[in-house]
Amino acid sequence: MPELVLPTTRVRHSFLEAMDEFVAEGAEFSQTAAWIDAHAPGWHDPTAFAAFVEAVRADAEEDSPRPEWHVPCTTLWWVDGEDYLGRIAIRHRLTDFLLDVGGHIGYDVRPTRRREGHATAMLQQALPWARDLGIDPALVTCDEDNLGSVRVIEAAGGVLEDVRGIKRRYWVPTS
Repeated sequence: MPELVLPTTRVRHSFLEAMDEFVAEGAEFSQTAAWIDAHAPGWHDPTAFAAFVEAVRADAEEDSPRPEWHVPCTTLWWVDGEDYLGRIAIRHRLTDFLLDVGGHIGYDVRPTRRREGHATAMLQQALPWARDLGIDPALVTCDEDNLGSVRVIEAAGGVLEDVRGIKRRYWVPTS
């Protein structure tokens, strides 16, 4: 049964397969695409992958080094045993950009495992994590034409505030 876990090396092989799927799909403008751009060549080395996992986990810490425009972010991986299915990121606070476009929570599901209910389950299980970080409600955004994400967010109780450009902005209760 799938579960949210902190990033772990035990899913490395499946994670690498998932990243290949995102590359084949042409993924861009997401955290996963940024990971691929910055780290993919080293992931085949288990030691480098372990360092990547630790860096992703450390990003949740307030005092971890990060670009000035980034905020602390708890990243959780959606896994089933040793199978990596997706990831969800909970940004601890909003910058002007995140308030306008990115939101508190972002997620993606590996391409070959979409339309199986993973995003819905992942978001619902992440809401208590957000609440424990003091986030209530959480801002979750999606592209206006992403009907799958619209359904996921609305199933979690998301209430549409507005549409800004191509982004639909929802407030989702975490308690």
